[in-house]
Amino acid sequence: MKALLAMSECPMLVSATSAHREMPDPPAWDDATLQRYTSGGDSYCCYPTPGAFGSDFGESDLESALARSNRHGRPLALYVHLPFCRKICFYCNRSKVASKLTRQADPYISRLDREMVLARRYLDTGREVKRLYWGGGTPTFLSLDQMSDLVDRLDARFGLSGSRERDYAIEVDPREADVFTLRHLQALGFNRLSLGVQDLDPQVLQGVNRVQPRILTEALIDEADRLGFRSLNLDLIAGLPGQTRDSFAATLEQVIAMAPPRLRVSDYVHQPERVPTQRRIRAEQLPDVAERLAILRTTVAQLTAAGYVYLGLDQFARPEDSLAVAQRHGRLTRDFQGYTDQSADDLLGLGVSAYSRIDDTYSRNPVDLAVYEAALDASHLPVASGLRLTFDDRVRRHAIERLLCDMALDLDALGERFDLDASRYFAKALQRLEAPLHDGLMERQGNRLLVTPLGRLRASHLAHAFDARHSPPPSGPSPSPA
Repeated sequence: MKALLAMSECPMLVSATSAHREMPDPPAWDDATLQRYTSGGDSYCCYPTPGAFGSDFGESDLESALARSNRHGRPLALYVHLPFCRKICFYCNRSKVASKLTRQADPYISRLDREMVLARRYLDTGREVKRLYWGGGTPTFLSLDQMSDLVDRLDARFGLSGSRERDYAIEVDPREADVFTLRHLQALGFNRLSLGVQDLDPQVLQGVNRVQPRILTEALIDEADRLGFRSLNLDLIAGLPGQTRDSFAATLEQVIAMAPPRLRVSDYVHQPERVPTQRRIRAEQLPDVAERLAILRTTVAQLTAAGYVYLGLDQFARPEDSLAVAQRHGRLTRDFQGYTDQSADDLLGLGVSAYSRIDDTYSRNPVDLAVYEAALDASHLPVASGLRLTFDDRVRRHAIERLLCDMALDLDALGERFDLDASRYFAKALQRLEAPLHDGLMERQGNRLLVTPLGRLRASHLAHAFDARHSPPPSGPSPSPA
C-alpha cells in the first residue's frame, strides 16, 4: 500500500484573537417573522438545483465536460460515496445499503475503480487532487484493508496529493471507528473529520434506531486533537422525534464541552412518502412548530454564547476555524458538502448517487445501486441526469453563492464580473426581497444587500429570490438552522 504522509498539521484549536470582535450579534428574536419566512427548502449547494437536472444529459456530455475541464488546469476534487451501513437510521434520506458484512463492499470498490478508469480517459491526471471527500452511508463501515485498497486505487488512477495544503475529509460514525481507525485514516492522508452524532439524548437516539454512547464521540474527538487533524466537524440534527428545547439544550451543553471546531446543525425534514425508512417515524412524535422555534433559539443562543460564529444555514464554527476566517475575508464557497474554504475546483463524484461539477456542467449518478452497477458493467460512465449551465445560470449561481457565503451581495461587483447592470438584471429578485427588507431580514445600502443576524436564520428563503429555475420555495415548519 502506498500510504500518503500525513504529518501533524495545524491543530484543531488555536487561540482566538480579535476574531471574537468580528462575530455578528445574536439575532433580535422575532417568532412571528420567523414563522412567516419558513426555512427548509433548498440549501443551494449548487445552482441550478438537482430538480432542474435533465435525463437528456448523459455519458457523452460528461465526457466532453471532463475534456474541456483540462483547459483550465484547475486542481481536481474527488467525492466518493460509500453507501453501506450496519444499521439504518430512521431519519436518513441518503442513498444507503444495509449490511453487516464488510466483504459485501468489495464488489462496490471494484466498480468504483471501473468508474475511475472510465473517467480518467478524459482527464489530465497531472492535475493535483487538492480535495478528497468520502461520504455515505458510513465510510468507516469499510475495514482498514478496504480503506487502504480504495486509497491505493484512487492514487493509481488520479495521483493523490501529499501536500500539507490538501483537504482530505471523511465522514466518521463513532460507532464504527476507534483510535486505531483515526490513526489509519491519518496514515492514508486524511486530515479532516466529520463525526455523525445527531443527538446525545439516549431516548431520542433509540427512537431513530441509532444507539450511540457519548463516550465514543468524546474518545474520537480527543484522539483527533492529539493526532493533529486539521479540523473536525460534528453533525447534529434538530427536529428529531422526541426532541424538546430542554433535551437539545442538554445535548448542546455536552457538545460545547467537547469543543469541536465546527458544528453542523441540520434540520430534519420529514418526507415519509419519498423516504421509506422515515415511515418508522410517526408525525405526532415530531416537535411542533413552536417547539422547533424554541430549539432554534436555544441552538443559536447557546452556540454563540460559547463563542461559535453562526456562518448561516446549518453551519457554526469557532472564530479561528478556517471556515470562519474564509467568511471574514470573502473566500467562503459552497459545494455539495456544504460550506468550504477551498476554491471551486472541478469536482468528480464517484459512486451511487454521487454528484459532479465539471467545467460548466452538473451531473448525478443513478441513485439505484443496480442501475449504477449495470452501467459500469457495460463500460459506461453512470450518468443519470445533469445539465450544462447557461449564462443566466452562472450569474444567478454567483449571486446565490455570495449571498449565502458572505451574508451580503455587492450588486456593483457582480455587474462588473459579468458585464451587466445587476440592479436591472435582478429587478424581479429585488422585488421579491422587498418584504424581507421591510421585515428586517435584510438591509440595502446603495447597491449592497446585507443579511441581518435575524436574516441568517432564513438565508435559504432569501437566496430563493434569485432562483429562476422554479426550485420549490422554502416551505414547511422547519425552523432549525439549516
